[in-house]
Amino acid sequence: MNYIGLDTYLLDALKEDIGTGDITTLCCVPEHETSTAVFRCKQAGVVCGLDIGKRVFALLDPSVAFTALVPEGTEVQVGDVVATVTGPSRSILSGERVALNLMQHLSGVATKTHGLAKKVEGTKAVIVDTRKTTPGMRVLEKYAVRMGGGTNHRFNLADGVLIKDNHIVAAGGIANAVANARKIVPHTLKIEVETTNFDEIRQALDAGADIIMLDNMSCEDMKKAVELIGGRAKVEASGNMGTRDVGEVARTGVDLISVGALTHSVEALDISLQFQK
Repeated sequence: MNYIGLDTYLLDALKEDIGTGDITTLCCVPEHETSTAVFRCKQAGVVCGLDIGKRVFALLDPSVAFTALVPEGTEVQVGDVVATVTGPSRSILSGERVALNLMQHLSGVATKTHGLAKKVEGTKAVIVDTRKTTPGMRVLEKYAVRMGGGTNHRFNLADGVLIKDNHIVAAGGIANAVANARKIVPHTLKIEVETTNFDEIRQALDAGADIIMLDNMSCEDMKKAVELIGGRAKVEASGNMGTRDVGEVARTGVDLISVGALTHSVEALDISLQFQK
């Protein structure tokens, strides 16, 4: 994993959590005490963030040895031990919360993604994320989506043209918005248009959109939309997909299903750090 930029983020997280010092650990645990602890899953899911946990301890104290016991993206069961950490007890205790917070959150993202990806198996649809990520954590959360079997949508606003409702209003219509974009963007950059009805779909097709987003449409309308588009553009289903039957959505024939809930409201996977006696 590329640690450029990530180290700064992790060091800031450690400073935030430790403050001027881990007073409980400094008071209770002898300076030269060493320990071994295990990361144990208390829920079934997909584990992600082991490399991040290892890096947390490496930055805090290089003498701490973190050993991952399973590869990233592995399906785990209740009670599975996914990693061990050995070294100065004080360092392990001081780094515990930052490592766990990140591993639990990223494993939650991977688990949610994996569950939805399983539901669209056998169709051409793929589960993709959105920009509805935790500020400062986009790289990590989108990495977790990939570990769960999903695919990344654009990483940031520079990655592609996505013309949404407010852009359409500001530009004076779909045709104007797409035409204006075509004048500026290179041929290598895709242009996507958000639509909410069949008239807008026709406008997007006439304008030459590369991708057409179907926003908050019923499955019946999505199936008709796919037929109307007829392969002239990629089709993305969007809008509260985290609460809908994505298998049913996939069977309408869409190419992509974007799910903001993969990152904006995911439940962390319960993982604990247990010192061994």
